Amino acid sequence: MTLRRRTATFGHARRRRRFPFRFSERKPMSPHRLLRPSPTPLFPDLAGKSVLVTGASTGIGAAVAEGFAASGAKVAVHYNASREPAEQLVDRIQAAGSEAVLIQGDVTEPGAPARIVKAAVDAFGRLDVLVNNAGGLVERVPIPDYTPEFATRVLDLNVTQVIAFVTAAVQQMTGQPDPGGSIINVSSVAARNGGGNGAVLYAAAKGFISTATHGWAKELAKSGIRVNAVAPGVIATPFHERFSTPQQMAAMQATIPMDRIGIPEECVGAFLFLASDAASGYITGQILEVNGGQYMP
Repeated sequence: MTLRRRTATFGHARRRRRFPFRFSERKPMSPHRLLRPSPTPLFPDLAGKSVLVTGASTGIGAAVAEGFAASGAKVAVHYNASREPAEQLVDRIQAAGSEAVLIQGDVTEPGAPARIVKAAVDAFGRLDVLVNNAGGLVERVPIPDYTPEFATRVLDLNVTQVIAFVTAAVQQMTGQPDPGGSIINVSSVAARNGGGNGAVLYAAAKGFISTATHGWAKELAKSGIRVNAVAPGVIATPFHERFSTPQQMAAMQATIPMDRIGIPEECVGAFLFLASDAASGYITGQILEVNGGQYMP
């Protein structure tokens, strides 16, 4: 694990993002339906907070890290293999006096989550918010091809490391001066619908995250730690670039009432809201769905 510190400021200029795939083969999107990200919402009480975002080099994690920085938080940007985009992300956190540190580590390695949490605390002195964003599908595997090794890989990446991060974060949050904090896990709409073909174990792992979020919230409430989760729907990220074909994306879009794929920036507000004591101080144990209406609890 390596740590790289960069202190910079964060500007409000937005980069125009290109969507990585065509949304639908059923009909073209008219110009007025091509989404342009709105300005990041600001939560003043997050200023100066120490935030660790795992899996923050690209996609939702990167957008969330930028969102916290825009509100003045100090952000520890964790990555595993994607060093260049992680470095670029830290470079973009410039212009408003926010601090950022770059922390590398394979979250599936024993002891890595505790080391990553310690690196964030060493940089900022405490931990106020943990965003458990790291995770992934691993690969699409049909049921007849399951192996114990495959199941272990899925669980290590999506369950075991989250447990380890929560354990390390709670030890820190309960032992630091002015104890307490916020833990925000990342679930998925797949936890609600079982996922697509070849993704059932991933969906089940995310179901664990949603259930554990409820239990952790109850157990930690009296310690001043709120635990919630964000469950994104179909979002245009490297996840789908790698694992979903254009035909699969079109089929998923057809199930979304808003009739479009989301973008990472549209998830940011949910994380900031759940991290803000001023905005959500009486909210814990909740799963906030961000899916364009694809699933409505």
